[in-house]
Amino acid sequence: MTVDTTTRAATLDRAGSGEAGDVLVSARDIVKHFEIRGGALGVTKVGAVRAVDGVSFDVRRGETLGLVGESGCGKTTLGKVILRLIQPTSGTVLFKNERIFDVPSAGEKGKAYYAPASKMKKIRRDMQVVFQDPYASLNPRMSVGEIVGEGPMVHGLRDKKKREALVRELLGKVGLNQSHIHRYPHEFSGGQRQRIGIARALAVNPDFIVCDEPVSALDVSIQSQVLNLLDDLQKEFGLTYLFIAHNLAVVEHISDRVGVMYLGKMVEMATVGDLYADPRHPYTVALLSAIPNPSPRLKKKRLVLKGDIPSPANPPSGCRFHTRCWLRERLGNPERCATEDPEFRDFRPGHQVACHFSEEMNTVGGEIKAAIGLDVSDPAAANIPPASAPAVEDPSEIAPA
Repeated sequence: MTVDTTTRAATLDRAGSGEAGDVLVSARDIVKHFEIRGGALGVTKVGAVRAVDGVSFDVRRGETLGLVGESGCGKTTLGKVILRLIQPTSGTVLFKNERIFDVPSAGEKGKAYYAPASKMKKIRRDMQVVFQDPYASLNPRMSVGEIVGEGPMVHGLRDKKKREALVRELLGKVGLNQSHIHRYPHEFSGGQRQRIGIARALAVNPDFIVCDEPVSALDVSIQSQVLNLLDDLQKEFGLTYLFIAHNLAVVEHISDRVGVMYLGKMVEMATVGDLYADPRHPYTVALLSAIPNPSPRLKKKRLVLKGDIPSPANPPSGCRFHTRCWLRERLGNPERCATEDPEFRDFRPGHQVACHFSEEMNTVGGEIKAAIGLDVSDPAAANIPPASAPAVEDPSEIAPA
């Protein structure tokens, strides 16, 4: 990965300042449950999938907040709820100090779809998204010029020549040839299609962009180019990103702060330097151990979690991670983990964690952290005997999935 991170110091200082004026997006107690219906006619509610279950965080102006977790943990759903692409079950989102869930959108209560009086339509201009799949997110029947120019047209740029000039300028910004304006999506590679998606998001001059795994479907060499492009555009246009991803190495390079989700809950959030150097939730430690090792000479082991991921329709009581938690096992399986939901609390300034025993991480789990290549601040941790140690295996012994 060749992403330049040396210029992020100023952003990190700003992100860690905690000043209220810096907050662009504030999410509080976001809940999204999808009903499960059954019965003879399929209309009886028999349960609910708890995709997002009480998540709170802030995104400060000019920063990149990374969001990581296993598939199905609710990352994409959370991003769509914040953008109001899907309606929340409950919770509040403040965007520029305005409660966007209370704003009626176009198409509601008999309004036309492009109702000029829609206040939500104006808010959507400042909130955009780059989707994960560059093949499915572009209309195959529209040319590049029509795709990128649709947003400005909807928001009032009716002059066709001005719209075409804007599209050509944006194509140049994202590294595409201006002559591509008359081509169709099937004529481009995956990386080029994602650049078109980025140009479409930029077309209405937004302040906030949700990047929903924008590089996961691309080749590794192309991933680096797109990440560098996103970084350059952020500096040029003063953008704020919510960057959703699986690859923790990618998140480390592009993010200022990182939030870790598990089964619909936020379990840890900290600055990149703090989270990757001293994680305090056992699930975060397991995720960091799964980062591929670029050097074959560096002996790094992997922490393999036991058991399967519980169903979000029937999550465990107490801490949702307790059924797979290696730290709880080393502590003698305390009952508190199974009965009491841990508070998402401040462990240190700028570092929040939802674990009852995060203070004991480096003492009880220091040996595990050291085995997977993480620093341990407690020097006595290396002498802890492996009581009920979880499966820490050499990557060469792990069968491919």
